[in-house]
Amino acid sequence: MSNVLQITSKIKSFNKKVLIEGDKSLSIRWALLASQAKGKSRSYNLLKSEDVISTLKCLKKLGIGVKFNGKICDIQSNGLNKFKYKKNLILNAGNSGTLGRLLMGLMVHSKNKVKIVGDSSLSKRDFLRVTSPLQKMGAKFITNSGKLPITVKGTNISRPIKYVESKGSAQCKTSVMLAALNTKGQTIIKAKKSRNHTELMYRYLKIPIKIQSKRNFDLIKINGVKQINPINYKIPSDISSCAFFIALTILSYKSKLVIKNVNINPTRTGFLKILNLMGIKIKIKNSKTYKGEKIGDLEIKSQKEIKAINCPIKYNTAAIDEFLLIFLISAKARGVSYFKNLSELNEKESPRLIWGAKILNKIGIKTVLTKNSLKIFGNPNIKIKKKIIIKEFLKDHRVFMVSVIAALTFGGPSWLIHDKDSIKTSFPSFLKKISQLGTKLH
Repeated sequence: MSNVLQITSKIKSFNKKVLIEGDKSLSIRWALLASQAKGKSRSYNLLKSEDVISTLKCLKKLGIGVKFNGKICDIQSNGLNKFKYKKNLILNAGNSGTLGRLLMGLMVHSKNKVKIVGDSSLSKRDFLRVTSPLQKMGAKFITNSGKLPITVKGTNISRPIKYVESKGSAQCKTSVMLAALNTKGQTIIKAKKSRNHTELMYRYLKIPIKIQSKRNFDLIKINGVKQINPINYKIPSDISSCAFFIALTILSYKSKLVIKNVNINPTRTGFLKILNLMGIKIKIKNSKTYKGEKIGDLEIKSQKEIKAINCPIKYNTAAIDEFLLIFLISAKARGVSYFKNLSELNEKESPRLIWGAKILNKIGIKTVLTKNSLKIFGNPNIKIKKKIIIKEFLKDHRVFMVSVIAALTFGGPSWLIHDKDSIKTSFPSFLKKISQLGTKLH
């Protein structure tokens, strides 16, 4: 089957309800924490993507019992730092920065050397941001300029540290939090605000954690424990995956969509807040709290008028995975939109800030790009008259999916979008879900 998707027409009007697969961040965090809990943990609606499958494969190599049948996953562990594995073990994180960085936190207490590797895209990303604090806890790393592959040698007695996380990276914060689980004493993290799924799981598991929320950062204090209990969890839908369908509905003609059971954790809803500034109202219904996480149904309608904005940087971290879609929506705004302090986007699977500008330029939207900002000159009446080809984007799943949304809503003679298999990383059923709205994609 061809790995290139061709789209030759816009999506037709729709009025549907959909359910999106489980949250990737929660799926990976649940699996890694379950590997440290004594007994059997069970999850429902675990995301069956390549990143999550890579997580489960790594845990199996570390001697953890894993059974994944359909929507139910069971993980059996003997408790904290009870991994059993042979010398010279290699763990493959695939395309997942979350997995690669969080594994390093777990391996702070590894008795034997473990090499962590990844695919070509992940091997270009920075891991010094996690190896630096973990070294202070006592782990040793063999690395070439902070890039994968990296060999980890743990310590028998890890040290609690004071760590300042200044990038707004939940991955870095969580890596240190996982290392702190089996560390005597109190680890203190001053972290720029970012998604807080790990903190909420720690509270649910009654792991000793104190959080002081300040204006620009959180002060997190964690005391090590001897044991944590199994964690049973129903994974809600991933708002980062839902965002593609939110954008699709907003940019489509006379359409309406309801997305059920979505994780609307406030640290993940920057996308909705930015849309609100653009005059786009997303209704939240049936909201509830589940094990600390806020969940609700989202109701979205097509939007005739979109406001241009000067986007407040306070929303950047909470919308970091959705900015490609925000850029696309801004292309239909009346006026000039400006986004700044976004250099972190270029540290993702591909340089996403650059790719955001590239996609808009291809469809005829004028932009001004710097190393950390993007200015977009919106055109509500844009019409595409040429063939569009999207390729060589390091197989970044989000670049592929935003290109599909652009093709279905902006139209044009033909779009050829390469590396269709990239969606397996985070959203394998993406094209199938679009087909449920009435437009079949192959």
